[in-house]
Amino acid sequence: MALLALALGLSACAPVMVGGMVGGAMVASDRRTSGIQLEDEGIEMRSASAMRENFGSNVHVNITSYNRQVLITGEVPTARERVQVEQLIGRVENVRSVVNELAVGAASSVGERSSDILITARVKAAMVDSEDVFASIYKVVTERGTVYLMGRVTQREANRATDIARGVSGVKRVVRVFEYITDAELQALRPKSVPAEPTQPMPVMSGSGVPLTTNVPVATPVK
Repeated sequence: MALLALALGLSACAPVMVGGMVGGAMVASDRRTSGIQLEDEGIEMRSASAMRENFGSNVHVNITSYNRQVLITGEVPTARERVQVEQLIGRVENVRSVVNELAVGAASSVGERSSDILITARVKAAMVDSEDVFASIYKVVTERGTVYLMGRVTQREANRATDIARGVSGVKRVVRVFEYITDAELQALRPKSVPAEPTQPMPVMSGSGVPLTTNVPVATPVK
C-alpha cells in the first residue's frame, strides 16, 4: 500500500528522488552542482516543449536529463521518427549528449505505464533499505519493465545499484546510463570540514570588577 501511494504521485517514467528540492537537502546529497541541476530541469522542459511542437501526440517520449546527458525512452511509430527525435533533442540548448532508447512500435498501455511506476518505486525503496547505497545519488527510469539507472558513480556503486535493481520484482532488464568517477574524484566531491573559529578567553575579574592579568594564552589562527 505504501508503494502504491508513492507511485500514484509519480509520472509514468519520471525519476524518483529521495531528499528535498534544489536548494534543500537534495543539493547536499546530489553530486551535481545546483547550477547543473537547474540546467537539467531546463533541458527537460525545453525538450518536452520541442516534442509537443514538432510531434504533437503522435509519439510517446520521456526525457530525463542528468548532468546534461539526456536519456530518451518511450515509443515512436517508425525508425524515421526515432532518428528525428534524437536529432531534435540533440539541438536543445545545453544538451551534452543523447542516449536514444526509443522503441519502434505502438505506444505502451496505461497498464504498462502503471506497472513501470511501481517498479521505479520498488527499486528506489530497495536502495533506501540497503545499508551500503546512497539512494539520492541515483535517478531511476523504468520503461516497459526495463530499468535505466543514471548518476555520477564509482564502479563499485554502479555494480551495487545494478544488483539491487535486478533483484526487484518485475524488472526485466537493467541498463546503466552512468557517468563514472574515480574514488579520488568522489573524495574531492565530499564537503571538507570547516575548522572552528578561535575564541578569545574571558578575562578573570577581581571582586571590584577590574580584570586581572593572567598568563592564559590567546588562540590565534595559523596563517
